[in-house]
Amino acid sequence: MPRLSGRTTLATVAASAGVSVATVSKVLNGRSDVSEATRARVQEVLREHEYVGRRPEPVERPAVELFYQGFLNSYSVEVIQGVVEAGQAADVDVVVTSRPKHSQTRSSGGRAQPWVRELAATGRRAAIGITSELTAADLAALSRARLPLVVVDPLNIAQPDVTSVGSTNFAGGMAATQHLLSLGHRRIAYLGGPPTSGCNQARMNGFRGAMEAAGAPVPKEYVWLREFLYEDGLAGGAALLDLPEPPTAIFAGSDEVALGALEAARARGLRVPEQLSVVGFDDTQVARLASPQLTTIRQPLREMGAVALRTALQLAAGEKVDSHHVELATQLIVRSSAAEPALEPAVS
Repeated sequence: MPRLSGRTTLATVAASAGVSVATVSKVLNGRSDVSEATRARVQEVLREHEYVGRRPEPVERPAVELFYQGFLNSYSVEVIQGVVEAGQAADVDVVVTSRPKHSQTRSSGGRAQPWVRELAATGRRAAIGITSELTAADLAALSRARLPLVVVDPLNIAQPDVTSVGSTNFAGGMAATQHLLSLGHRRIAYLGGPPTSGCNQARMNGFRGAMEAAGAPVPKEYVWLREFLYEDGLAGGAALLDLPEPPTAIFAGSDEVALGALEAARARGLRVPEQLSVVGFDDTQVARLASPQLTTIRQPLREMGAVALRTALQLAAGEKVDSHHVELATQLIVRSSAAEPALEPAVS
């Protein structure tokens, strides 16, 4: 059958098939009141002429903004994955963006930058921040725009009623330290994140609580705080291992920090865990890729992201949430980076 020139219409298909336009429309819409022979003839003509009907109007899907500050790391990737998977299940788009630190996002007049207005203008239903530092101006702008906010492990929240999702950081810090104490360590150092970070404070307090309960002293030089990054673990590990009386074990506030401590030990010829034990926090993929594999505290990072997404949608729908702060349980995962201390701990 020769193809007709120009754009194929319902009328041209109907003429070629010897049926009415209404019959062609019924075939396209899957109606049952068309005989099988007629349906087959019409479908053949549609294929011959490569008929393309009018595209349906796109259905606008709700969207949520997911933002993070600084660089992506193994921790944030896991949380983002959880948010995205929950968004797919809820038929919600998740738009991932990076925002600079607050010092770079404020105008000279002290007002919040237009990022909040842009979110509202683009129809975002809610915003989710990952380990983000938000100012009072940011929070006020979000409130004026009636844009619900949920923060995962906030670094610095100016208002106590901001909805957040985290884990049992204090219990995790205590469990990590108790594990090292049970192995026989008493000279245990804490290599942590930002001093203002709520999750870091909780992990450090869990560490201190376990040490105090065991009657083990914590010299001030055994607590080293910077960021939750590999480079900080490397620098902090070096500082701790170069002390006149170095620790026999290090509890790191994140897996990446723990990996930095492992490298600092390797650079000094120390064997892990024979001469130094290291425990991390998060149980990201890097914990399983480390050599030796990292004993760590598992946070349910993907579930934290999923809870943040579901909570944000609840707030956007005007529903009440049970709590402004949700904590999911942590768990000690024992691998091979911690062991009993050597009889005479090696020094660099």
